Amino acid sequence: MANIIDIIPQNKEELDIFTALSEPQLLHYFEPEIGLFVAESPKVIERAMNGGYEPYALLMERKDIDGQMKALLERCGNVPVYTAEFDEITDITGFKLIRGALCAFRRKVLPKAEEVCRGARRIAVLENVVNPTNIGAIFRSAAALNMDAVLLTPACCDPLYRRSSRVSMGTVFQIPWTYLDSDRDYPQQLREMGFTTAAMALSDDSMSIDAPELANVEKLAVVLGTEGEGLADKTVADCDYTVKIPMSHDVDSLNVAAASAVAFWQLGR
Repeated sequence: MANIIDIIPQNKEELDIFTALSEPQLLHYFEPEIGLFVAESPKVIERAMNGGYEPYALLMERKDIDGQMKALLERCGNVPVYTAEFDEITDITGFKLIRGALCAFRRKVLPKAEEVCRGARRIAVLENVVNPTNIGAIFRSAAALNMDAVLLTPACCDPLYRRSSRVSMGTVFQIPWTYLDSDRDYPQQLREMGFTTAAMALSDDSMSIDAPELANVEKLAVVLGTEGEGLADKTVADCDYTVKIPMSHDVDSLNVAAASAVAFWQLGR
C-alpha cells in the first residue's frame, strides 16, 4: 500500500528530487552508489516499472490517487506518495505539475555492450548526441523500427534524463541500451562483436541507404553522429560503409532524429 503524504511547507525539502535538483545531482544522489532519475507522466512511469526499475517516491495531484495513477500505485508498495491539489503544489514548491505525475526511480547498473548486443541483428550507435530531445526521439524510432539495441558514446546525453524519457514515450525502458567504454576506436569493438558498421555521413564515396548489399548484411550497426557536425572523420574512416539518405530540393542533411527514423526503417527491415 502506497504511503500517502500530504504536501505542507514543512516537508517541502523532501520534494527537491522533483522540483529543485539537476539531472547530474540526481545521478549522484546516493554517491558512491548509483542515483535516481525522474520519469514524467503515467505512460512513462508505467513503462519504467515494466522495465524493472524500482520506484523511490512519487509526486502527483490528489485527484490522480484514485484516478489515472490508481493501478500504478498498487504496484509501488510502501513508497512515499506526495500529494496535494494542483494549486497547493504550485504555491508550496513553485513547480507546476503539468504532466499528471512524477516518479523518482532508482537507477540500475548498466550492462556491458557485449551483453546488450548478444543476439542482436541490428543496433544503433550514437556518437556524442547531446540534445535530450534528440536522444528521446532516436530511442522511440529505434524501438519502433526494428533496432535490437542502442549503444552510446560517453559524451551522449543520458537517455534517462527527464526530457529524454518523456520524448521517447518511455521506449528507453523497452529497448536494451548502454554506454560504450570510450568514444575512441569503437568501430573496432563493434567489429569484434561481429557487426558490420555503417556510418551515416555525407562524403564523396557515400553509398545510398537502399543499396542491396546493406540489406544483406547479417549484423549491422547504424552509426549516427552529433547534432550539426555529424560523425568524426576518424569514425567515418573506421566504419565499413559510409551511407547517405538521398535528398531533394538541394537539402544537404536532416536532423539526427529524423535521419535515424529513415535509417532504422530502411536498414532494420
